[in-house]
Amino acid sequence: MDPKDEYCSRREHWTTRERAAQQQFNRIGNARLAVGLTGGVMAWLVFARDWFGIYWLLIPLALFIWLVVWHQRVLRERDLAGRAIRYYARGLARLRDEWAGTASELGERFRQPMHVYSEDLDLFGKGSLFEMLSSARTAAGEDTLAAWLLEPASRETALLRQEAVRELREALDLREAVSLLGDEVRAGVDAESLGAWGALAPVNFPAALRWLAPALVLAGMLALAAFLMDLVPLWPLLAVLLCDFAVIFATRKQVAAIVGAVETPGHDLNILVLLLERLERENFQSPLLRQSLAFLPVSQRVRHLKRWVELLDSSDHILMRVIGPLLLWKQQIAMRIEAWRQKTGPGIGGWLRAVGEFEALSSIAALAFERPEWSFPELAGGAPALFEAAALRHPLLPRERCIPNDVTLNAGARLLIVSGSNMSGKSTLLRSIGLNCALAWAGAPVAAASLRVASLRMGASIRTTDSLQDNRSRFLAEILRIRQIVGLVQEKRAVLFLLDELLSGTNSHDRLTGASGIVRGLLAGNSIGLVTTHDLALTQIESGENVHFEDSIQDGEMEFDYKLRPGVVTHGNALALMRAVGLDV
Repeated sequence: MDPKDEYCSRREHWTTRERAAQQQFNRIGNARLAVGLTGGVMAWLVFARDWFGIYWLLIPLALFIWLVVWHQRVLRERDLAGRAIRYYARGLARLRDEWAGTASELGERFRQPMHVYSEDLDLFGKGSLFEMLSSARTAAGEDTLAAWLLEPASRETALLRQEAVRELREALDLREAVSLLGDEVRAGVDAESLGAWGALAPVNFPAALRWLAPALVLAGMLALAAFLMDLVPLWPLLAVLLCDFAVIFATRKQVAAIVGAVETPGHDLNILVLLLERLERENFQSPLLRQSLAFLPVSQRVRHLKRWVELLDSSDHILMRVIGPLLLWKQQIAMRIEAWRQKTGPGIGGWLRAVGEFEALSSIAALAFERPEWSFPELAGGAPALFEAAALRHPLLPRERCIPNDVTLNAGARLLIVSGSNMSGKSTLLRSIGLNCALAWAGAPVAAASLRVASLRMGASIRTTDSLQDNRSRFLAEILRIRQIVGLVQEKRAVLFLLDELLSGTNSHDRLTGASGIVRGLLAGNSIGLVTTHDLALTQIESGENVHFEDSIQDGEMEFDYKLRPGVVTHGNALALMRAVGLDV
């Protein structure tokens, strides 16, 4: 199916449903008003004129209550349709390449300035790979997707993810249903905090309290009822309350420990419950999905916890503050939550991690559906470093503006030295290679006609900057990053290095000498990579194959075709750019 046509069709379907729900909402609102006015007139006739019996007022009252319930149901239907419309509007925005900065979660919390390639490749933040990919409803889903982008998987794991993504790619109904679960908010609880809560040491209550608490509640209610009916004096009720307060005092530490521990992980469970319920209705075939979701069904057990947490929250209500001691409300709920945790808690962190893994796979599957022209890479086994791509594109750039290029890095061509003028496409090429490599080993399709890639640890120096806070110049930041990359090579790993404008912050002599030494050190191990430069002296580095981008000036305007060509660039555009802005050079 064509992604754009399918999204437009589904959005139109939900728009029709929203319009119909809004019309029905208005009609019911008018009917409520009419019934309310009628009831008011009837009440005046009953109490002021005594025209008929008071029981006739039950008719407009019952009708009004029925209309209120119906009104709420229609309101939920209208809101559901509105969420679906916004969901498909976001999908269409991605298809039109108008998605940058529109997501509610940009992945800012995952930014790691010292990571060896994260900041250089725009993995997180506005217009990032994470923003384009993520449709997770839970923090666990976002955490999982971010971890996959930051750390390449093993070949076996990446192949299993590819198979799962292929299964989920056409599952539009499932992705739509998940996006519409609950309110249009994400659940903030994460697998680590929930798992840590489930693994806490047991909080023990006196064994007698299991029967004593219900007995005191029953005795208190009977004493209160008997007192109100004037059957007994006040002292039996006071005696029961005295026993209640003794229990409250004796268990105060246990209750405080349970309430404090469940406060964070116990909330935001609504999305988790709804996700589990929806996944329990699926029959997945791929091994990874079947294995990770093998613990299902568990939604009812999580729903029980959610219900206990909601009841615990109700203890802050003013009414429960008054009658809570008589009911031993907090104490009984705390015992139920602790019993649940001791029986079920050790597994809940793993359940949430599995849900997060499903959400990460579902996010990648949406990308695979929306980009049918992308291909799944061939993940090569064995040790030699390898990256062979045909018609490689930058995955974050609009498709009509992105020029494909072939890139080959292997044992026969381990280093490409890319020369070219300003804005000709050198940095974009580096990011295209790095982002597609990250996608490949996350189990995702890539923006290329084909890609064969080995398991590579990436290192990039593209966007290194100075820092006043760290008392660090741009040159120092660059060589520190290069040291990180050399460290990967020295660990005997297969490495892909991407170095933009290598050592541009120093003089020509030191640049050539230093760059030659760095390249020798990188190529001493099992590594491949690219180095871009303005300094044509660097194109003489041994072991490097020269390629370049060209530009031309047409009618005073700089034009680029962004096509990678063999050899060294023969001219630059720096002087032309300076003249174009009015500098006399």
